[in-house]
Amino acid sequence: MGAVSTDEQSTERVPKQDRSRATRQRLLQAAVACLAEHGWAGSTVAVVAERAGVSRGAAQHHFRTREDLFTAAVEYVAEERSTALRALFPEGATDRRSVVSALVDLYTGPLFRAALHLWVAASDEDQLRPRVTELEARVGRETHRIAVDLLGADESRPGVRETVQGLLDMARGLGLANLLTDDRGRRERVVAQWALILDGVLRD
Repeated sequence: MGAVSTDEQSTERVPKQDRSRATRQRLLQAAVACLAEHGWAGSTVAVVAERAGVSRGAAQHHFRTREDLFTAAVEYVAEERSTALRALFPEGATDRRSVVSALVDLYTGPLFRAALHLWVAASDEDQLRPRVTELEARVGRETHRIAVDLLGADESRPGVRETVQGLLDMARGLGLANLLTDDRGRRERVVAQWALILDGVLRD
């Protein structure tokens, strides 16, 4: 039998790479869903692998440890949400209330719930804490940059950076409140007030 050509090898390799990427993505999505639903204690690699429809061995091929899997999962979905947030305003935003509402929405879904479980676990797990601290810093910086861009904020002006950061801290607080009860009504009023505050602070 003759040697397999380079083109044939490439044709065989690409579908395998695609399958590997698809498996990794399923694992990441399953990890976030498990963390949001069951917390850290109930989210093992075996549970995630079963939910993703792959073997535990396949899961460990992609992620050597449980910590690797869950930090990668939260980072992956955070990046997806950042992309989706920017896509909401492809031409730039003119309505600050819509931007504030979209930023608040980042903290009221399964990603925030999953991240919260990861933060709580990191407070007790020495191996996990530095990973989560670094991840949170990166996600926070990216969210801040997006907020500045969408709001058209000039951070060289006194107080503007602190106001944007206060907005994100407020959004996180609303996300925490929403974990226990449907806080939609109060949230809408707070969003409206923050939009007015930003209009005043960011006015040219």
